[in-house]
Order: sequence, then C-alpha cells, then structure tokens
Amino acid sequence: MHLTHQEEIPKKPKKFYQVLYVQVIIAIFLGISLGYFHPEIGEMMKPLGDGFIHLVKMIIAPVIFITVSMGIAGMNDLKSVGRVAGKSFAYFLTFSTLALIVGLIISNVIQPGKGLNIDPQTLDKNQITHFISEAEHSSLLKFIMNVIPKTLMSPLTGDNILQVLFAAILFGIGLALTSEKSKPVTDFFQALSYPVFKIVELLMKLAPIGAFGAMAFTIGKYGISSIINLAMLVATFYTTSFLFVTIILGAVARYNGFNIFKLLSYIKDELLLVLGTSSSEAALPSLMSKMENAGCAKSVVGLVIPTGYSFNLDGTNIYMTMAALFIAQACNIDLSLQQQVVLLLVAMLSSKGAAGVSGAGFITLAATLAVVPEVPIAGMTLILGVDRFMSECRALTNLAGNAVATVVVAKWEGQLDKDKLQEVLQ
Repeated sequence: MHLTHQEEIPKKPKKFYQVLYVQVIIAIFLGISLGYFHPEIGEMMKPLGDGFIHLVKMIIAPVIFITVSMGIAGMNDLKSVGRVAGKSFAYFLTFSTLALIVGLIISNVIQPGKGLNIDPQTLDKNQITHFISEAEHSSLLKFIMNVIPKTLMSPLTGDNILQVLFAAILFGIGLALTSEKSKPVTDFFQALSYPVFKIVELLMKLAPIGAFGAMAFTIGKYGISSIINLAMLVATFYTTSFLFVTIILGAVARYNGFNIFKLLSYIKDELLLVLGTSSSEAALPSLMSKMENAGCAKSVVGLVIPTGYSFNLDGTNIYMTMAALFIAQACNIDLSLQQQVVLLLVAMLSSKGAAGVSGAGFITLAATLAVVPEVPIAGMTLILGVDRFMSECRALTNLAGNAVATVVVAKWEGQLDKDKLQEVLQ
C-alpha cells in the first residue's frame, strides 16, 4: 500500500525553537543587542534585512497574479468581482478616515510636541529634500496613470503591486469569459500555484535572518537614544495604534462574529516578521495564504489584500495626522479647527497618491505639509530620527487592518467559511 500525499503520515509536533515566530523573536532580540553594544557591526548587517525583503518582493507579483486570476476565473458571476471591489473600497475609505480622525483627536488631547519650543528657522531642510521631491512628483492623476502597466506581462517584472493587480483582474476576467476554451490555462495556473507557494514557504524560513539584519541596522544606525528625545511622540503613536486595533477593529471583528485577539494570534508570524523588518510587504504572500486557509474565498483574498496594501493604511493615516500636529506643536504653531480639517482632507487625498511608494508614510507626510503652509515642511527633520521606529508600528497596524478587512468583506459577500475560520482561530 502506498501513501497518497501526506495524509497518512502523522506530523511530529515542532520543538519550540523550530517554530517561526519563536525564531523571529530571538532574532529581533539578538539584532537589538548587536546594534546596541556594537553599533558599527550592527550597521553592517543592513544587507541581511534588505536581501530578505528583496527575496520576498521577488515572489509577490506571481503570488498576486495567480491568486487573483484564479479567484476571478472561478467566480460564476463577474458582477461579484465589482461587488467585492466596491465593498472593499467602502470599507477602506471608512476606516482610513476614522484612523485620521483618531490621530487628530489624540494629538490634540495629549499634545506630544508641546514644550519643545523649536524655532522653524533653525531646522535644516537638506536632510529631507529627497522626500520632498518624491512628494512633489506624486499626484493623484500620476498615481492613477501609474496603475496602468506598459504591457500585460510587465507588472510581473516590476514592483508595483497595483499594476500586478490590474493585469491580474483583466486576465482573470478574460479566463472567466472563456471558461471552457481556457481550461488548459486554468489547469496550468492551478499547477503553477503549488511550486510558487512552496517558494513562499521556503523563503519564510529565512525570516529570522532578515529580522536580525534589519533590527541590528536600525538600532546600530539610529540608536535607542534617538527614541528617548521623541519618546512622547513614539509612545503616543504606539498607544493610539494599539487602541485603534483592539477597540475600533476589535468592535468590527466582534460585530462580524470573530475575536480580534484570536485573529492577531493567528497571524503572529506575519506580525513579528513585520516588526523585525519594518516592511509590511515582507508578510504579504504568507498573509494571503493564511487568510485563504482561514476560510476566506480565494477571489476575496486576492482582491482585498493587495488593494488594502495601497488603500487601507490605518497605521500610516494615524501617523500622518499625529506627525503633522507634533511638528506644529513643537514649533508653537496653533492650528485652528478649520486648518486641522483642511489638514485631514489633504491627508486623505495624499495618502492615496503616495500609495505603493516605498517609504510611503514619510513621503505622504511631505506631500500633506506641502499643501498646508502653516506647518513648516522643514519640521519633518524633527522626526527623521524616529521615523524608522514608527514605521514598524505603521506597518503592524496596516497589516492587522487588512487581515480584519479580508474577513469582513468575505463575510459580507457570503464567501466566508465560518466553521473553518473558528477552527483556525481556536
């Protein structure tokens, strides 16, 4: 008798040190220690973190293309593609705006920048010229035009998630409309998905090395002391993000029949990976795989997560209003309620314009401040030192927000296997 697949082989339970999230925690701790005690060696570890993120980015395009194309091809009714997209954007817009408002309210209550008494004339703008020029080049029209790829296949060789998504949706619709004739292509994609997701699994084994390198570099270059000067801003931001995820997203999760803490525990590997590398992209392929495994339909996962990575940026939005008001408070600039509302509206637009740009949080902030002349753009130099530490929290909040959005949209669409979800969350 021969075995089919691996069903009849009982899996040995892993020893604790073989579990990915344990390895990542140890790697983060070792990285912090190296960066703190030997900063010059810590800085030299940068290629380990960068290399790991490049490896993951290499596989993102095929994962999205296959998942989305197959998901749409498997839909009996193409109207449902439009419905999923519409519901996703309604969700993204609501919670992105809510995140901006939460950041605005808490900044006004706690006022983390108050008492720094900084003269805007003394700030050196040269350190942030790169971000300002990036921001000037990112307009909403340019962003929309940039979503359209040069050829159907060119997105697979680039790193623009939205271009990959655009091509995959078109290709998926093409497959759905020619289902019988396209069966060999669908079968090929189904077969191709196995090695592609196996590569994702293999790359995740390198996550501890990536997290170690990124953490050692961050602490080695910027030092823990750089946080202390701006500890109030960092602490306020982390606390606000935590409360946003646990209270606001927690209430959404409860209303939709699942527990936010169980969901966060389920995606803990991805959260720790993001914490270690400061990049939410590092966790994108495995997050898609996990959400499918949690009972969300392939088509919903394929549409919600990649678009959410560009449009559902709760953490980035909290950061933008907080950072802008921190700079105003530090420079003793009193913004009226009207000016703060303008800031909020500009931030809503600019966060969509810089979506998909690397280091989007800081570039979006530059784009926002450029339109609100009351707050000096040179004030961004005040937070440059801690931006790296805040980018981790931005990415973690964004990731949690996208996991919740996927389950909620899948439930709205009747594309959620509730029993499977409860099973994996237990």
